Amino acid sequence: MPAKRPKIAVFKFASCDGCQLSLLDAENELLAVAAAVDIANFPEASRRVVKGPYEIGLVEGSITTPHDVERIREIRKMCRVLITIGACATAGGIQALRNWKDVKDFTRLVYASPEFISTLDRSMPVGSYVHVDFELRGCPINKYQLLEVVNAFLNKRKPNVPTHALCVECKLQGTVCVMVARGTPCLGPVTQVGCGALCPSFDRGCYGCFGPMEHPNPPALSKHLEEIGETRRDIMLLFRGFNAYAEAFRKESEAHEE
Repeated sequence: MPAKRPKIAVFKFASCDGCQLSLLDAENELLAVAAAVDIANFPEASRRVVKGPYEIGLVEGSITTPHDVERIREIRKMCRVLITIGACATAGGIQALRNWKDVKDFTRLVYASPEFISTLDRSMPVGSYVHVDFELRGCPINKYQLLEVVNAFLNKRKPNVPTHALCVECKLQGTVCVMVARGTPCLGPVTQVGCGALCPSFDRGCYGCFGPMEHPNPPALSKHLEEIGETRRDIMLLFRGFNAYAEAFRKESEAHEE
């Protein structure tokens, strides 16, 4: 009798679906994974839904409504391993920019009947409400890193995902530092590698898509940014991007509020 394949489920909360599309973009690699597991619940790819429990749950998106809180707690119960994928799920996403304002002001401006809108005051990462076994960074995630993480948990080993700064990638590729050579603001010194240093390779500063590296030093970077002419507001806005509510970036941006 063939061994029962472990079931994997993919869940979505407030997000753009980009990280789920990264999984679909794996194509040939995904077929190899599909042969070893049962992709039991993945609405982005199929209407087929197999009930839990699941060996691995992949969660994209931030928690933004009271219903989201209830749902993620139910998902946590159904999954032996819970992995969050992308900036929204790991740091609140771009929608976490609302966390510095009163969300009621937005609902009053956008909706004709704001009293019907049920939302939390803040957009928060999944880990704020349930235990998460692994956080995979990126906006969007690196598909090869995702396959590595899934493979690692299926084989009961530690995922091999680098956590060093993007600057290391630039050096390995021979990419000239845009901040040193041109004075271009860049978050590379405090951002985790994962994109292949895409923006610096096109003479643009890093936007911090993969969030803070393992041991970042944002104050040191801010000091250098001030030396090359960036204002306190410029620095605040630089840290308020896709991973604005990641702790290291959040604290540094708040330190430069005026």
